[in-house]
Amino acid sequence: MNYRRLGSAGIKVSELSLGSWVTYGPQVDIDAAAQMLKTAYDHGVNFFDNAETYAAGVSEEIMGAALRKLGLRRASYLVSTKLYWGLNDGPNEKNTLNRKYLMQGIDGSLKRLGLDFVDLLFCHRPDPNTPMEEVVWAMSDIVSSGKALYWGTSEWSAEEIRQAWEIADRRNLRKPQMEQPQYSLLARDKVEYDYQRLYTDIGLGLTTWSPLASGVLSGKYAKGIPEGSRLALPGFEWLQQRYSRDVLHAAAAIEPIARELGGTSAQLAIAWCVANPNVSTVITGASRLSQLEENLGALDMVPKLTQEVLERIDKAMEPARQAMKQ
Repeated sequence: MNYRRLGSAGIKVSELSLGSWVTYGPQVDIDAAAQMLKTAYDHGVNFFDNAETYAAGVSEEIMGAALRKLGLRRASYLVSTKLYWGLNDGPNEKNTLNRKYLMQGIDGSLKRLGLDFVDLLFCHRPDPNTPMEEVVWAMSDIVSSGKALYWGTSEWSAEEIRQAWEIADRRNLRKPQMEQPQYSLLARDKVEYDYQRLYTDIGLGLTTWSPLASGVLSGKYAKGIPEGSRLALPGFEWLQQRYSRDVLHAAAAIEPIARELGGTSAQLAIAWCVANPNVSTVITGASRLSQLEENLGALDMVPKLTQEVLERIDKAMEPARQAMKQ
């Protein structure tokens, strides 16, 4: 495992990390979570990603219980959570980044995780209804209180990130350090174009998610939607709407390249994300230990991604990208 600095921060994250979205709660219980966390940890993974809204807080409870069960040295790993969607429907508790919600939200997450602090805290989405200065002050105060060590954003625009950073700079507050965008062979624009100047201008780090595009790039949907797969889960019908049958078939085009390189489609898709030097860590997910082990094998493919191979991947994926636009 290699480690990269989180943008301009002193802290380092493993090139691959493990997240709990979708899986913890519906598919993974405490025992399975502990097994996969330990396997990832033993392979050098030092960052575990979570969010308040995942399984309505249950995901945080499962990860916290699994970490306590393992008894890992706290200084040896990083945990994140994210705030925005909320767990209740009150006017100040849902789809917001107001100061009251953030201050109480971090306390709720820490209680569910059973931790004194999280290493990384994200604003899960931008909030156009709360003044940016209020958001920045609140997040800076949370970091100053020691309940989080670094704060950042998820799926914010480049303009919003820069605005928050400049407010923090003018007010001598804690600046946003990292962004968590979706990044894969099917979702490239934000990471490769929109944020380009932020890497050097403000030292933005990236903890990217969904490198397999919810499993589409693993090739398992080429012949249909298997029972029990993510696209078949209740509540994720929107994924079927996003990825048409044409996209699912076209995404399988990387399989011959992966096989030629001695790996799987999933490993190639993850390795492709790792190969981007602006990516600090690639968050992977798994509902079974075998999936986790396959994902970890992606690191062996990264050195094989020569410029020629990257160009072949781009060409192979062009029909899928075009199908996404239809």
